Amino acid sequence: MDNLSEALEKLKLASTDCANDSVEGCLDCLLKALANKNTEASMKIREMGVLPLLPTLLSPQSSCTPKVANVIAEVAKNEFMRSSCVEAGLIPPLIQLLNSTDQEVLLQTGRALGNICYDSHEGRRAVDLAGGAQIVAEHIKSLYQNTEPENEKLLTVFCGMLMNYSNDNDSLQAQLINMGVIPTLVKLLGLHSHNTALTEMCLIAFGNLAELESSKEQFATTNIAEELVCLFQKQTEHEKKEMIFEVLAPLAENDVIKLQLVEAGLVESLLEVVAQTVDGEREEDIAQLKTASDLMVLLLLGGEHQGLTDAPGQYESMQKLFEGGKGSVFQRVLSWIPSHNHQLQLAGALAIANFARNDGNCIHMVDTGIVQKLLELLDRHVEEGNVTVQHAALSALRNLAIPVVNKSKMLSAGVADVVLKFLQSEMPPVQFKLLGTLRMLIDTQAEAADQLGTNGKLVERLVEWCEAKDHAGVMGESNRLLSALIRHSKSKEVVRTVILGGGVKHLVTMATSEHMIMQNEALVALGLIAALDLVAAEKDFVGANLVSVLHKLLSDERSAPEIKYNSMILICAVMGSEPLHKEVQSLAFIDVVSKLRAHENKTVSHQASLTEQRLTAQS
Repeated sequence: MDNLSEALEKLKLASTDCANDSVEGCLDCLLKALANKNTEASMKIREMGVLPLLPTLLSPQSSCTPKVANVIAEVAKNEFMRSSCVEAGLIPPLIQLLNSTDQEVLLQTGRALGNICYDSHEGRRAVDLAGGAQIVAEHIKSLYQNTEPENEKLLTVFCGMLMNYSNDNDSLQAQLINMGVIPTLVKLLGLHSHNTALTEMCLIAFGNLAELESSKEQFATTNIAEELVCLFQKQTEHEKKEMIFEVLAPLAENDVIKLQLVEAGLVESLLEVVAQTVDGEREEDIAQLKTASDLMVLLLLGGEHQGLTDAPGQYESMQKLFEGGKGSVFQRVLSWIPSHNHQLQLAGALAIANFARNDGNCIHMVDTGIVQKLLELLDRHVEEGNVTVQHAALSALRNLAIPVVNKSKMLSAGVADVVLKFLQSEMPPVQFKLLGTLRMLIDTQAEAADQLGTNGKLVERLVEWCEAKDHAGVMGESNRLLSALIRHSKSKEVVRTVILGGGVKHLVTMATSEHMIMQNEALVALGLIAALDLVAAEKDFVGANLVSVLHKLLSDERSAPEIKYNSMILICAVMGSEPLHKEVQSLAFIDVVSKLRAHENKTVSHQASLTEQRLTAQS
């Protein structure tokens, strides 16, 4: 019965009587044809209208049911056949078969449903409506402890079916999570790690589900960390390691799981991968080195810099590895910085930036000479340097410069000089970190602020970056550094350099920022400019409409008390200039200021009285 058309005709005639032996023969012929030329045979099956006849053959009692389900599974390997399978009404009878106790029926039915769901919206929707996923999930729950080969085969098919059903579909993934499949799959992985096919299916399912935030909470209640680390340690093949990496990366974003992974020994395993691949030239070595070192950095990642007292939780994994600066992991990471491998240099610098998340760690690291290592690394990347390494090393220096006690030590070590070598960089991420590092360094350091503030090239570049409208971060940091140079130096020379460089108008604009901290920094700097060299700044103040900006800030009820206070201080400071004095008079400042005498903040109301007296006396 090699002739497919003949077999299909016979099947159409015999489909009403499934007991007929000829049905069995026809199905064998179909399966043979599908094994030889699946696409052509599938098209023929569709053309001859056989699909709508198959539901009647899918009877739980019939002996030919597994073969019918097998035919559907084979046909559904073709994308063009999946919606036809749904339209032919095959999903409801297939779902019914999931209640069978026959292992072969369950196996072929699972394959058929899995293939129909693969990349098919219609297939998934039909299975969803018929409640198929719930039944399969229940099967997995009841079967996962059985380690017999036939059972493992069935579990592999069922896991694959759920994966195809939910892949890239958030709502269906959430549905599976709510059904509680995660704890079951984790237990399954632990019991069946010897079975490659089943393990891979589990890992792909985890990779899909781990992207959803709600899944991470469920994963955190299981021993997934232990299972994955144990599995990772057994792997020798690159592909298998990569599969596990793909699950570990999204899971490691969760603070609870992060700590579990550290406690399960993942870091030691990653360090081993680094050691094995660091000198490798094969593509897979380079890929593994990158993934392992990236994941290592992720395990150290916490939130923003904290003071001396740290909130537990997100810092626990990092502190565990730091071990007061004596941890072997910390020491190994430190040795990456002088390495010749860019990927390791990058990971080392990022790791230091992450260890530098609290004052205690920062102080210890500066005292043990890490700054020198970072400066040497930056020096190697000045000319034609690697941008990501520059960015990472600057991030580390910026974080290390946060504690007050570190600033003078870092300045003495020559950090500012090395950082200034990157002033010509055209890369916004590098510019942003460079500015942040300098701003941290000069905070409360008058001498350094004076030195940098009188550096014409630096001020010129800052003024240029204050106009970087495409890069809000760079623009904001430039303004803040410009203001900081004046505020921390309180030097007439610095003020003069900023005026000559054209920085005044940017500080006036900064006073209108939506961020109160920036408004305030600008007003304090402008107050110092007016106090130290009003004559030189007068023209710029007029050109930038300073007086009208101050009027707006004082009239705006939303302005914070310190903004109102510093605006009034500035008004008093500019009264010594004739053109600015005229502007103050023309804008009727007395009305605005007299209202502020009743302000609930005592400092503001007191300053309002003083300012009103000054305005009245000079009107």
